[in-house]
Amino acid sequence: MSDTQKFNYPLFRRVMAMVKPYKRTFYFTAALTLVLAPLAVLRPKLVETMVDDYIVTGNVSGMALLTCIILGVLLLEVVLRYFFLYWADWLGQATIRDLRVKVFNHVTSLNLNYFDKTPIGQSTTRTINDIEAINTVFSEGSITILADLMTLTAVLAMMFYTSWKLTLVVLVVFPLLIWGSYQFKESVRKSYEKVRNHIATMNSFLQERISGMRIVQIFNAEAREAEKFRQINRDYTSANLRAIFAYAVFFPVVDIISALSLGLMVWYGARGVLMEEVTIGMLVAFPLYITMLYRPIRMLADKFNTLQMGLIAAERVFRLLENNDKVQNSGHLTPEKLQGRVEFDQVHFSYSGDLEKDAILRGVSFEINPGDTLAIVGSTGSGKTTIISLLNRFYEVQKGQIRIDGHDLREYDVFALRRRIAVVLQDVFLFSGTVLENITLRDSSITEEQVVKAAKMIGAHKFIQKLPGGYQYQVMERGATLSMGQRQLISFVRALVFNPDILILDEATSSIDPESEAVIQHAIETLIAKRTSIIIAHRLSTIRHATNILVLEKGEVKEFGSHDVLLELEAGKYRELYEKQFLQVTAEAGA
Repeated sequence: MSDTQKFNYPLFRRVMAMVKPYKRTFYFTAALTLVLAPLAVLRPKLVETMVDDYIVTGNVSGMALLTCIILGVLLLEVVLRYFFLYWADWLGQATIRDLRVKVFNHVTSLNLNYFDKTPIGQSTTRTINDIEAINTVFSEGSITILADLMTLTAVLAMMFYTSWKLTLVVLVVFPLLIWGSYQFKESVRKSYEKVRNHIATMNSFLQERISGMRIVQIFNAEAREAEKFRQINRDYTSANLRAIFAYAVFFPVVDIISALSLGLMVWYGARGVLMEEVTIGMLVAFPLYITMLYRPIRMLADKFNTLQMGLIAAERVFRLLENNDKVQNSGHLTPEKLQGRVEFDQVHFSYSGDLEKDAILRGVSFEINPGDTLAIVGSTGSGKTTIISLLNRFYEVQKGQIRIDGHDLREYDVFALRRRIAVVLQDVFLFSGTVLENITLRDSSITEEQVVKAAKMIGAHKFIQKLPGGYQYQVMERGATLSMGQRQLISFVRALVFNPDILILDEATSSIDPESEAVIQHAIETLIAKRTSIIIAHRLSTIRHATNILVLEKGEVKEFGSHDVLLELEAGKYRELYEKQFLQVTAEAGA
């Protein structure tokens, strides 16, 4: 038997432990089940009493009094059931609200290595779909199953108390119902497992294609991607239809079994009335008992499946929460300001963790003095971006040491360290929101005056003012309504307003047109003159002002020195790269 077929009690206890902050609500809801069960069976008993003691005897006043009592019991049951359903749902929503925040905070703390390996759609499914499925453990699973079991127990007890012979006749077909419920449960369980897997696949597919829609359209791949989606959608629909088929078969079967049970009861009950073994009141009450007996049983199989699927979703979410693939924030240093001395000492790194086969950096060593600018050049895949990722502690160094101001990087509190480092990337990401919010990232400590001052320094103030609404202009997702150069300028302003001690420009001017580059070049030079800076660039013309230049090749340092010194090397790698770009620029100018 597979793990998904077995009921995972330890996992169930772990899920139920999440209600601890709301244990009073949980106990109150559970207590309501103890009250609702006897109330449910009280109504048929009162009907039996009315028929035998008042209707048969013609006692109109007693009948009127008992009718009022039945109505009162019914009204009380309706009120209590309202509170039961409301608080059961409230408990589920409150619990998953806390869990969703916990999962989001955990995901945002994970190492970037996790995001390199995990599709975004899968993380989205865990945070939204799976957590919503956990809600059903409370709203439709555990507590409501308990309520149904309590009702079943109370109904059976009252039936046996009223007439054990009539009860046994009714239960003759009960084993058939139990067998049918089990088959239904297993069929729906398998279908729902496939449904959840197909949901994750669909989310991942949609996220990737929508994010990469520009590439899809450029290469006329719409028809091919549509066919792939149709197949995924067909698989998802098929899984749902199998579950629907199980429902379409099971519910009518239960109705047939219930009708068969009712027929046996009427057959035996009528004989019992004639033989004075069964009263007319019992004969009237037992159909009500049968309805109350079969309705919960019909729903129990479905609710147990709901509970099981909620537990499977919980297992996935807990597995994500147990993922410790994140930077361990054990540092104690929280400097308000950094001097900016950066040292890499024999640093080795591999994204896979295998330094023998997949090393990206191999014994990289260099030093940057406070206020100096280091330019890093090299071919694609040489490890340039990896260096700045390690400096921000997005990944952990596997061998060697990185020091800032003489302290190992691990001695710093991660959040305090990143507050003192600003990074401007080539691929600028802008969120949905205003220009001002994208610059401040909703940091209330940064005023609009500071933003305007930084924008003027960079040269972005004029173009921002021309936007409808200026700094309140609503940026579309990923900044789709802005040009690449405009997005880049906004990212420069963003870096400036946080006033970093260490500035990193990762090919930050590669997507800017010559006119925009001229506007911001002076601002960049002014900015980096006041702080330690690292510039990664393909355009070697933009790094002449760098104090030193680091040349990387296949993860190893090939050359290190100033622009003039490296140009003097006869067979130098930097000189080769510079001459190639100089000839290319000359050729383009001649054309």
